[in-house]
Amino acid sequence: MMDAGRHPRIELLVDSEVEDITGFVGNYRALVRRRARFVDSNECTSCGECEKVCPVVVPDEYQEGLSSRKAIYLPFPQAVPSAFSLDGESCLGFNPIACGKCLEVCDKKCIDFDAKDELMDLEVGTVVVATGMEVYDPRENDEYGYTRFPNVVTSMEFERLINAGGPTDGELVRPSDRAVPLRVGFVQCVGSRSVQRGVPYCSNICCMNTIKETLLLADHYPESRSTVYYMDIRAFGKGFEDLYRRSREAGVRYIRGLPGTVKEAPGSSDLIVEVENTLTGTMEEHRLDMLVLAVGMVPRRANGNGKRSIDEILSLSHTSDGFVMEAHPKLKPVDAPTRGVYFAGCVEAPKDVKDTVTQAGAAAGRAANLLAAGQVRIEAITATLDADRCQLCTICARVCPFHAIEQADKKKGLLPHFVEAACAGCGTCAAECPFDAIDMRHFADQQVLAQIDGILADDPMQKIVGFACNWCSYAGGDNAGTSRLQYPASVRLIRTMCSGRVDQAFIWHAFRKGAPLVLVSGCHFTDCHYIDAVTWTQRRIEKIWSKMEKLGIRPERLQLEWISAAEGQKFARVMQELDSMLRQVTAQEVEESMQILAKESLGGSPPILPKKGREQVLPIQN
Repeated sequence: MMDAGRHPRIELLVDSEVEDITGFVGNYRALVRRRARFVDSNECTSCGECEKVCPVVVPDEYQEGLSSRKAIYLPFPQAVPSAFSLDGESCLGFNPIACGKCLEVCDKKCIDFDAKDELMDLEVGTVVVATGMEVYDPRENDEYGYTRFPNVVTSMEFERLINAGGPTDGELVRPSDRAVPLRVGFVQCVGSRSVQRGVPYCSNICCMNTIKETLLLADHYPESRSTVYYMDIRAFGKGFEDLYRRSREAGVRYIRGLPGTVKEAPGSSDLIVEVENTLTGTMEEHRLDMLVLAVGMVPRRANGNGKRSIDEILSLSHTSDGFVMEAHPKLKPVDAPTRGVYFAGCVEAPKDVKDTVTQAGAAAGRAANLLAAGQVRIEAITATLDADRCQLCTICARVCPFHAIEQADKKKGLLPHFVEAACAGCGTCAAECPFDAIDMRHFADQQVLAQIDGILADDPMQKIVGFACNWCSYAGGDNAGTSRLQYPASVRLIRTMCSGRVDQAFIWHAFRKGAPLVLVSGCHFTDCHYIDAVTWTQRRIEKIWSKMEKLGIRPERLQLEWISAAEGQKFARVMQELDSMLRQVTAQEVEESMQILAKESLGGSPPILPKKGREQVLPIQN
């Protein structure tokens, strides 16, 4: 979202609503109402002084009502634009002005109580409908005590409680007494697969979402015990069955049967769940600290207060389950019957993030085909070959996860050919090349080495050189920052597109320059944005550990961590642990390792020497 907000060719209209769309394919006109925010987003610096003096407190929708916000507030930490918004329905400053405290303390004078909605008439070529879905409201059929027992929560509320950016900063507590729940039950198919109690279809994501939550719970609280009550576990996606197996191996108990009754234990806020285990044919009673309801997906409801919904505006048809109907389920799965209109995400059917992203890409592709200019643009981070250094070893072609390198032919003397349109810029080929014949645009060897030199130029004993992949670990650091998590500043990160880009030469160079600790961090194996590039990272680091041990250098001084973009809490914890390890490395140990490495030539040609044809150090790209 932040990338989209910064993109020069993308205009984000937040707090806006489409009121009408007229025209035809390639010549649509959209009438958009941009609601008044009452705060100038261009001038607001998000200082928060207005929020401090606001006397109005209302439930925070972003936190599922588990915490509160003010009438003037920042919608969520990663909001774009990063500016406060004023809730006109809750504010006391209207008709007549009964408060106005926020206006008095705003130095920028960003607040305007007289702001009005703005109508925008836009010319567009195509329309992509991605209005999403809603979750089932368990209050409609309160069979599990959601409205009666505070420790019965929905899966959405559980997500906020265990999230690092949630109301408890990722520390899971139960609402009744803020104690850590160690016995947690998960009820599947709440509002799904039932004509009488919800919707008749499967909501697709509930099973895997619960499995993920049990793994998170087991990871964060190893002493916890989870129990899942289910009708059928549907883990049909790629790698999902493996996650299900991992969950069972982690000690999660799966009981085939839905609870019949849920009640509170006498004199306690614990929950007593009675369930028939259909696999054993016995009635069981379980005492739990918290019960999580895996609520299903339902179609987004039409706009209220007499306004037309986007379905009515575009004359979209619906299937029997209430989701929009595509032009053809197989031949045109993202096309609406109206030409130039496409679907993406859960507006068309319940789906998980992977399928949503896939469909969004298809919708964007269909729209782009319609408006194409006949040119293909690629990221300028592709690999380049130094023909003078290449020895036709073919390693680069074998390690490329995208098969973007046409293999060299030793017999014919043909060099490897790099297909730039297929290259994703992970840099694995450059890191694995034993002759330093491959470099990466904007992530060149000399640029990375210059960053290492800059980090260790002053007081190196207080610095940890860290390499973080762009998509997960570096984004995990951003997540920790936007979640306001505290961690030491001793780790200085060098961003690479992938941990696979981290050459052995970079690590040895850091140790030669006096780095007490080096961190290499990347995506989890199942989350790698470059298919299997992290597997080469793992092999490379293991080789370095073996070499360090042979040289008499403690392997613990090189750390390897897998941190995803959503694990801001883990990022902060790892940084704290590394800072503690830093205190255990002595200056004498660092000096000895520098002397040992000064006599060695490791990781191909000595990295401190300039490559042939690249005598000038390239400028570091921000």
